[in-house]
Amino acid sequence: MAEKIKLGKTDVLVVIDVQKDFCAGGALAVQNADAIVSPINSLMTQFDNVVISQDWHPVGHKSFYTSHKGKMPFETTMMPYGEQILWPAHCVAGTPGAEFHSDLDTSQAKAIIRKGTNVEIDSYSTFFENDRKTPTGMAGYLRQNGFTRIFLTGIATEYCVGFSAIDGIEEGFDVFVITDATASFDNEDYEHMQKRWDECGVKKITMDALRV
Repeated sequence: MAEKIKLGKTDVLVVIDVQKDFCAGGALAVQNADAIVSPINSLMTQFDNVVISQDWHPVGHKSFYTSHKGKMPFETTMMPYGEQILWPAHCVAGTPGAEFHSDLDTSQAKAIIRKGTNVEIDSYSTFFENDRKTPTGMAGYLRQNGFTRIFLTGIATEYCVGFSAIDGIEEGFDVFVITDATASFDNEDYEHMQKRWDECGVKKITMDALRV
């Protein structure tokens, strides 16, 4: 049996984008997203430190297909920062779809990091917008509070969880993805993201690997 990971004061749980639009009935629903809410709530009780991220797009965000004449959902277009998938409008600031899942215990969070707030730039990672230059404030918050290990959960593995993991490594943190507390679209991008994690040193664990 593998040795359990003992949690301490320098560890932080990052809960990524557990919002209504990514859950059942939402504008961009992710397979099994609702099923990870209860496990995440359980995990939050094991950590002294919890941060939650929240997609928070302005109306008419350039990552929405409706902002590009003649485009359809999930087509791509070139933006100044590179290729952009065009999504259905989702997590628009101040709308019900941008709210956290009603069962998510947000009272455990010490900080909420909002991303995708620039109408011109999408943001998958909780660390940077997709131009790879504009920070969200996550890295600064983690460093200033002395965190060294980050444990990622949430939605979706191929995008926001995945790129957060890679950026966490690049920013000098020890990164763990808790795989049974993440939800995925379940497509070929999932396998591609797993390979990228392996290449950069992201660790994949399950909930039962943790002990307090």
